Amino acid sequence: SGKSYFGQLRLDPVSPENAHALLDSLLGREVATASAKAVLIDRTGGNPFFLEESVRAAVETGVLVVDRGDYRLARSAGEIRVPATVQAVLAARIDRLSPEGKALLQTAAVIGKDVPFALLKVVADLAEEALHAGLIRLQGSEFLYETKVIPEREFAFKHALSHEVAYAGLLQDRRRALHARIMAAIEQLHATRLIEHVDRLAHHALRCEVWDKAVAYFRQAGKKAAARSANREAVECFEQALGALTHLPEGRETIEQGIDLRLDLRNSLLPLGKIRRVFDHLCEAEILAKRIGDRCRLGWISAFIAGHFWWSSDLDRAVEAGHRALALAHAHGDFPLQIVANQRLGQAYLSLGDHRRAGECFRSNIESLQGELIRERFGEVGLPSVGSRLFLADLLAELGEFAEGIARGEEGVRIAETVDHPWSLIGALRSLGRLYLRKGDLKEAIAILERGRELCQAWKFPTWVYGIAANLGYAYVLSGRVADGLPLLEQGFEQPVSMGDRSGYVRRATYLSEAYRLANRTEDAVRLGVQALEFARDHQRRAEQPLALQVLGEIASHRDPPAVEEAEASFGEALALAGELGMRPLVAHCHLGFGKLYGRVGKRQEAREHLTTATAMYREMDLRSWLERAEAELRCL
Repeated sequence: SGKSYFGQLRLDPVSPENAHALLDSLLGREVATASAKAVLIDRTGGNPFFLEESVRAAVETGVLVVDRGDYRLARSAGEIRVPATVQAVLAARIDRLSPEGKALLQTAAVIGKDVPFALLKVVADLAEEALHAGLIRLQGSEFLYETKVIPEREFAFKHALSHEVAYAGLLQDRRRALHARIMAAIEQLHATRLIEHVDRLAHHALRCEVWDKAVAYFRQAGKKAAARSANREAVECFEQALGALTHLPEGRETIEQGIDLRLDLRNSLLPLGKIRRVFDHLCEAEILAKRIGDRCRLGWISAFIAGHFWWSSDLDRAVEAGHRALALAHAHGDFPLQIVANQRLGQAYLSLGDHRRAGECFRSNIESLQGELIRERFGEVGLPSVGSRLFLADLLAELGEFAEGIARGEEGVRIAETVDHPWSLIGALRSLGRLYLRKGDLKEAIAILERGRELCQAWKFPTWVYGIAANLGYAYVLSGRVADGLPLLEQGFEQPVSMGDRSGYVRRATYLSEAYRLANRTEDAVRLGVQALEFARDHQRRAEQPLALQVLGEIASHRDPPAVEEAEASFGEALALAGELGMRPLVAHCHLGFGKLYGRVGKRQEAREHLTTATAMYREMDLRSWLERAEAELRCL
């Protein structure tokens, strides 16, 4: 046959289906091993000998472990290494190539698993005829195969294992020299389109230890990945850039780069829910900025730290950091920083219950961001033109201004769709769905939130997943689907806390408390309601205290018999605080709660007074489903 194999036995690759079947027989069909199977098939090209040996090596090295009779991954599937048996077989085959063939294969291996012909031609040091002949022989030996002819020829290794063994056969100095030549060749061949090849350039710059270029190329690659919302890839690139930066002499320029990379990391870690890691990077960036006296960068760091304090519900420090950022923005005429600081302050004021100041911050941003500025991110994860509208919509819902709130929410969705920014779109859908939920339009809320949930799952944004889950779960519960809603509510309550996100703790806790009440789990309902109230008081979240009190009032009111004094105290305190803060929907809900309570205990006159007030308020705010409930209670008196 002209081919040399171990023991002269030709063992051809099997089809992907048969490779999966073989791995199913070795590892079982559990979902827990799916990623390992995908890696194994990709790296072995479906060769059954390589598959079996790789599985054995993965078990021996502890990447795969047996757990109660089933295999599961103990570490990342990417840690599966080439077993010595396979290495020996492949190394022997490579050694049997001619010196020229072996050198060509190893040069191709340094280029990568995919090998553009134009690049190989520049770095291979072979005449064109010899290069073509060498490639034909490597294809015949089944190391390489041609993958593209148009627009440019390209080859690829038959499987990842051959690539790894060929690369490992090179001495370190030779590898480094080849990586340097390949980087220079890419820079020459694609001088006007370097951004298209920045991932390759970053890889080769790192391997040839040209540290300044490694920093620059990895940062560009990270920004490119972040622009398409590939946040895990972006984080890897920015961390590689930070690692490369440590090899450069420390000076002002490298310190500035270190600050900027940490801010880049913040924007890619946040969508992944890595809130604590974000804060660590921000603290490091702040130390560096203070060391060089960089007030402009300190302004940005302060704005982002304000955001972190909002996430962690440390609201006084959020306001302090937000004002510090805003002062520096004005001092340096930094319009983007002014926008970001305004939004951070607005968020903190909204959580504190200072609706007037919060509204001023959000409206100022909306008025400033017109025309093409709606597309600008200003260094943020999402679009401030969308974010300011969404927080304003939340504020308007608290005040009972639902018509304007819906209009602002719909504007946010349209902008996010126009700019094609998934993070902002999911946030816009969550906010708009939550607004309809508060309005009592459950069908509309569910449709919007389900769309947001589908996008979350597609884009893998943990930070949004749980916010969507909590609101959607609550909508399901209120529409009678308690069994569907409770798991989502529990997921939406527990996971954000574990990530360090306590910004929505009270609302999520009250949602879950009410769901437990409706599921007749009264003790759990009380426990969460009390936790929500204590958290709101401890963290100065004034606008959320009446929300927790109203939920506790409902629990007391629905006891058998009703705990009248307890319910009256909770509803009364909630009513007073909500009235002081101008939270009209919550005021109306408290009147409805009082009306239902007094109706149950035979105080018909008091019940009628509260229900009449509730119906008038619901009618004024056009809360039709709530109006129907209040009118039904009135008719029952």
